[in-house]
Amino acid sequence: MRNAPTILHLDMDAFYASVEQASKPSLRGKAVVVGGLGPRGVVATASYEARVFGVHSAMPMAQARRLAPNAAYLVPRFTLYRTISDQVMALLRQLSPLVEPLSLDEAFVDLEAGGAAQDQESARRAGEQLRADIRAVTGLTGSVGLAASKMLAKIASEQAKPDGLRLIEPGTERALLAPLPVRTLPGVGPATGDHLRRAGITTVQELAEAGEDELVRLLGKAHGQALYAMALARDERPVVAEREAKSVSVEDTYDVDIHDRLRVGLEVQRLADRCVRRLREAGLSGRTIVLKVRRYDFSTLTRSETLRGPTDDPVVIREAAARLLDSVDTTGGVRLLGVGVSGLADYTQEDLFAQSRPVPAAEEPEEGAVEAVVERAAPAGREWRAGQDVRHTEYGHGWVQGSGLGRVTVRFETPQSAPGRVRTFFVDDPALAGAEPLPLVTGPPNPPGGDPHGGAAPRTPEEAAGQGSSEPASLPKSRSGTLGGGATSRP
Repeated sequence: MRNAPTILHLDMDAFYASVEQASKPSLRGKAVVVGGLGPRGVVATASYEARVFGVHSAMPMAQARRLAPNAAYLVPRFTLYRTISDQVMALLRQLSPLVEPLSLDEAFVDLEAGGAAQDQESARRAGEQLRADIRAVTGLTGSVGLAASKMLAKIASEQAKPDGLRLIEPGTERALLAPLPVRTLPGVGPATGDHLRRAGITTVQELAEAGEDELVRLLGKAHGQALYAMALARDERPVVAEREAKSVSVEDTYDVDIHDRLRVGLEVQRLADRCVRRLREAGLSGRTIVLKVRRYDFSTLTRSETLRGPTDDPVVIREAAARLLDSVDTTGGVRLLGVGVSGLADYTQEDLFAQSRPVPAAEEPEEGAVEAVVERAAPAGREWRAGQDVRHTEYGHGWVQGSGLGRVTVRFETPQSAPGRVRTFFVDDPALAGAEPLPLVTGPPNPPGGDPHGGAAPRTPEEAAGQGSSEPASLPKSRSGTLGGGATSRP
C-alpha cells in the first residue's frame, strides 16, 4: 500500500435529490424523495432534510410516505442526472487518467498517477479544488475522502458528508478503523455481518483481534483472509480506469401486476427497443439476448438465447426476446420485466435473421433483490408524473407537482428563478407539453480557475465528454462497464 493519501473518493451528496432541489427553487431546504411513486416503488435517494425523518434509499416508498408525509415525492430524471454525471467525471479525468466510476455519483481517482498530488498537502489542495470546481460547473456539492487506499478513501468520504473533505493521515488508519462496525468494510453485507455478530465480532477492532485463522474458519479462506487484511488497514486494490462492458440491460417494475399476455409481449418489445438504444449509444452489439421475468409470487426467471454473432439490430433482438417469452408462464401475473444483451462486442455481425440458436437456460431465482428504480419511456396519452418537466405556451417552463381527477398542477420556475407560482390545468390542455430539463448552471461550465494542474477545463459538455467518456446509460450504483483498456493504479 502506498504511503501518501493520494487515492481520492468522490461521492456526490444525495445526488438525485440535490439535483431536484437545485432545479426547483421551491424545494430548496425542503424534504425531497426521488424514486418510484407507485405502491411498489422504492426510494432511490432522499435529501438530507428527508433523512431526518428516517427516510433512506431502498426503502419502500409507502413506508417513506408514512415517515415523511409532507415531503416532495418525485420521479427520477435520469437524462439530467447522466448529463451532470458526465460533467463531474470530466473534472475527475482532468486530475488523473485513472478514474474508476462506481455509479453516476461516485468514483475513485488515483491522484498520483495524474501528477495531481504526491503528498498529504498536495492531495488536500487537489481535493478542495475539485469540490470548488464541481460547485462551479454543476451547482452541486460533493464529499471527498483522501487516503492511501480505496477502502480508507471511501470511509473518509462517508465521514466527510455532507459537503466536506476528510483526509486520513498515514499512521492513523488502525486507530480510525478500530471502533467502526464491521459492516463498514467492503464485502461485509447483512449476511456476513450477522454471522460475525453471532460469533461475538461487531467492530473492526474485534475483527482484527479474532485473527486470520478464526476468520478463515468462520468465512472461508478467501473472504476471511481479505477481511483480516482490511481490519489491519491493508487494501491493495488498485484504481481501475476502465472496465470491460459485460452486459447492457433495462427493466421496469409495474405498480400493478400485468395479466394480459398481449400487453406483456408489447412491454417486452418496448424494453428490447430501449436496450438497443443503449447498445447503440455505447457503440456496442451483443450475441446473447436475456429476458428477465419476475412473477406475481416474486419468483424471478431468466431465459437466454445466443446468436451466431453480435448484433444491435432491433428486429433481431425483439424477435429473440419474443421467443424467450414464449417459454415463460405469465398467467398468474408479472410484476417486473427486463431485457438485456451480453456477450458484447464493438462490431456487428450482419445477416443474423433466422440464424439464432437457443441455449437452454435454467430458471435462476433471485432472492432478496431490491427493485431498481429505472427510467421509463414517456407514458402514452396525457399522463403527468410528479417532478416531470413541462412547458406552457403562456407561462413558460415548470414542473408537475401532482395530477389527478383530470387535472394537473404545475409550478412554474427554473433553476435560476425565484420560487414560482402554482397553476392548475386540465390534463389535456393543448397549451401544456412535456419539456427537456434545463441546465442547473448557466454560462460557461468551466470552473473559474480552470484546471489547477495545467490542463484547460472543458468549455462545453461535449468537449468535457471528449476528455474521457463515462459509461452511457448507467443505472444508480450499478455499471454495465465502459469501453477501453484496463489501466490501473499502482497499489
